[in-house]
Parts: sequence; structure tokens; C-alpha cells
Amino acid sequence: MINLKDYIKDVPDYPKKGILFRDISPLLGDGKALKYVVQKLAEKAKDADIIVGPDARGFLFGTPVAVELEKPFIMVRKPGKLPGELVSFKYDLEYGSNELQIQKGVIKPGQKIVIVDDLLATGGTTRAIVDLIENQGAEVIKVLFLIELEDLKGREKYHNINTESLIKY
Repeated sequence: MINLKDYIKDVPDYPKKGILFRDISPLLGDGKALKYVVQKLAEKAKDADIIVGPDARGFLFGTPVAVELEKPFIMVRKPGKLPGELVSFKYDLEYGSNELQIQKGVIKPGQKIVIVDDLLATGGTTRAIVDLIENQGAEVIKVLFLIELEDLKGREKYHNINTESLIKY
């Protein structure tokens, strides 16, 4: 068993004073630890039809999980990053709004989706991804994170979905 917290570097006052940034670079730089994370996330995602990950760090973990399970991986991106016909979802943030997109037709009604990302903080982006997927008629059966910042209570934004994290702070 690997203690994953040993591979997360605390960076105080980044990106601004008063913030404690959890840097995943040491984990990404260790092949054994990275493989362990991918395998653990894949075990938890095995019932999915499709793995979905948000730009960009969700790609780092979602894609290898999809490869491990031999499942498709769907990218969720911000506007202007995907070609073709798109499906969009606009959502509000504490200080403005944002928009997420997927390519039209990549998610079908009735499919079981697992979202994989690096960090659960306030949960706003994850809630938007859930809504984007559910608007396509698919079901989000689980949301998986490498790290969860529990004091920010992000999972409360979508509390009816099974959410698991490998590391909790």
C-alpha cells in the first residue's frame, strides 16, 4: 500500500496569499505511485460505460483509467477547444459564469458514466459536468477524485451521486 500523501507537495501562498496549493507533480513524476492511482481509480470505475474527464487535469487521470478498463474517454472542455457540433452547459461561479462543452452524440441516453478528476474543491465544475451529462439522458453513477478538500464541502453540490476520493484533506 502506498501512502499517496507522500507524493503531494504543499505549496503555501500559491496561487495567491492564504491559499495552500496541493501540487500533484511529485505523484505524476513517480511511475509506481501514478500506476497505483490509475489502478485504484480504475477499480472504482469498472461499472462505467464511459469515463469522462474535465480539461485539463481530469485528462491526466481519466484517460489512463479508460485505457486500463478498455472504455471510451470523453473530454469536457471550455468553449473553443473542441471541433464539430457541440453540446454546451453554462453555469454560475462565485464571481461570474463559465461554460463547458462536449461533442454532440458522444454520450448516449442510458449510458453509465464515471467522472474522473484530480481535485474536488467547491464542486461547482463537477456539478456542471453532471448536469451536462444528465441533459444527454445518461446517468452519472460515480465521481472519482485523487484529492478532496473536505472543508469546502464540494460533494454537497451533487450529494445523490456516489463520490470517492483517494486522498482527503
